[in-house]
Amino acid sequence: MRWRNLRRSSNIDDRRGRSSAAAGLPIAAIMRFLPLLMRTKLGKVALVIGALYLGYQQFSGQGLGLQQATESSSQTGAAVEDDNSAFVAAILATTESMWSQLMPGYKEPTLVLYSDVTNTGCGVGQAQSGPFYCPADQQIYIDLSFMDELKNLGAPGDFAFAYVVAHEVAHHVQNLEGSSTKVHQLQQQVSKIEANKLSVALELQADCYSGVWGHHVSEQLGILDDGDIEEGLQAASAIGDDRLQKMSGRAVQPEAFTHGSSAQRVKWFKQGFNSGNPNSCNTFEKR
Repeated sequence: MRWRNLRRSSNIDDRRGRSSAAAGLPIAAIMRFLPLLMRTKLGKVALVIGALYLGYQQFSGQGLGLQQATESSSQTGAAVEDDNSAFVAAILATTESMWSQLMPGYKEPTLVLYSDVTNTGCGVGQAQSGPFYCPADQQIYIDLSFMDELKNLGAPGDFAFAYVVAHEVAHHVQNLEGSSTKVHQLQQQVSKIEANKLSVALELQADCYSGVWGHHVSEQLGILDDGDIEEGLQAASAIGDDRLQKMSGRAVQPEAFTHGSSAQRVKWFKQGFNSGNPNSCNTFEKR
């Protein structure tokens, strides 16, 4: 992606480098929840899978576990981190431009960059949970280490991570539309299986909205390089529920899907990208 000359969003709250105490977490709490899972290869896969559920998240303050914060003194590492944050700010600006055109009165979300743990309007946010959107404070939370997790999963490339940002912004759009609230209200009235289907529809719509964003940056901004769309499709495929279940050593169980299969995620991203129209993203009627 040719992003370096793009406007940078000012809606960035950079909390990186703050201590766990600044995030509202005492050291004792961090030690209490240090993950034993991280000691095994299978455990690391399980944590990656949890992180790759890119979506509407709420926290109770209890998670799989927390790693103690580490600070790199490497000047090269700091430079890469700054480059990554600049990239995120540029991608967020493209979503602001697009949704302001498509949605009159669009309220721009704040994107919070943090390390390891942070306070959110939905409870304690943890890096192992991956990027997430909190509807209570209308903010997106990202630990930039997730870029490496995507690479480890076989979804490298700047457009792959840009898709992640666009997906979380899409959840903000759903919150503004009221669709996410309706879904979560309905989920309280139906069976677990039906609730999962509603979750899948919500996530696939966010994938479709991400595709609409991809159409925008391709047609209006012209910043995509050859292979960028393939990176996005690879990312969508990499985080399908069926693939993640297989990676964790489980049998594929469609009734347990909450985000959609690899094929579904790719299909709906393509739908949004080809149409460029969020009205084409009614995953609830077509589920």
